[in-house]
Amino acid sequence: MKRKLLKALALACVTSVFLMGCSNKGNESNNKVSTDTVTVTDVRGEVEIPKDPKRIVDLSGNSDILSILGYKVIGTANSDAYDYTKFPAYLEDTLKGAEILGYSMQDTMDVEAVMNLNPDLIVISTVQEKMYDQLNKIAPTVMIQLEALNWKDDVKQFAKVFNKEDEANKWLSDYEAKAKEAGEKIKSQYGENTTYLSFLASGGQFFIFDGAGFGSVLYEDMALGKPSGMPEQTDISLPVVTYEGLASIDTDYIFLIATDEDLAQLESNAIWNNLPAVKEGKVVVLGASPYFNQGYSCIGRDLLVDEIGEMLNETK
Repeated sequence: MKRKLLKALALACVTSVFLMGCSNKGNESNNKVSTDTVTVTDVRGEVEIPKDPKRIVDLSGNSDILSILGYKVIGTANSDAYDYTKFPAYLEDTLKGAEILGYSMQDTMDVEAVMNLNPDLIVISTVQEKMYDQLNKIAPTVMIQLEALNWKDDVKQFAKVFNKEDEANKWLSDYEAKAKEAGEKIKSQYGENTTYLSFLASGGQFFIFDGAGFGSVLYEDMALGKPSGMPEQTDISLPVVTYEGLASIDTDYIFLIATDEDLAQLESNAIWNNLPAVKEGKVVVLGASPYFNQGYSCIGRDLLVDEIGEMLNETK
């Protein structure tokens, strides 16, 4: 009897160990994180990154581009230009759930906050180059060289690095068709030769949108008329004009982007009040937040194309 009992106990122990081993193998299988990697080429050279990154921190200010390529970020520097603690309105849905780590034009941000997010990939632009060595110790870090004016080149650059060129080309093609159609609709309603000016009023100066931002949505994407007397934009900096310079721009409609304070200052000025577009009520007033930056975002531009016709209708 004693010998049978010992055999039974031994068999029970072996069975238990076997079952525990199977259970552990199952857990290891369930918890296993893919270690597949790919080598991409950024501005610094070749970088080995996860093939399918799941925890991306983007400090470059291009979380919107990553989104149209099929990625979701957990940390971002795509904050509002006038309040770094919140998302710009046009990216609230896209970035919902991500942690704000700063503003993309800052060259340094909180490295510890980045580390606490446990990223598997970090994306920066050359603006944050001084942070590269610190960030690369946390996770593989890709650094992108952004273009000064052509936003489409930025989309294509990201797509090339991440091997998502098909996705980028489709999005751009869809956007171009949509913008062209919206522009044609406005021209049929307001006239082929009607002109439109967009500018930012800030601190008594006027920053004219021409080859970037809101202006390039109007003139390049939607093919709407550009006023005569416009200062040309040659680099990333917006051309600046005085009240007199503003008066020398001959435009039919104006998109004015301003804070409440700047708007009040402008509306108290005689030169402004004597502009033909102002006297005829052909001015669309937009808040500096979010419209100052919206034209620089691919998703922001897409929304502007939907909105501009409705904005003009409100001036009637």
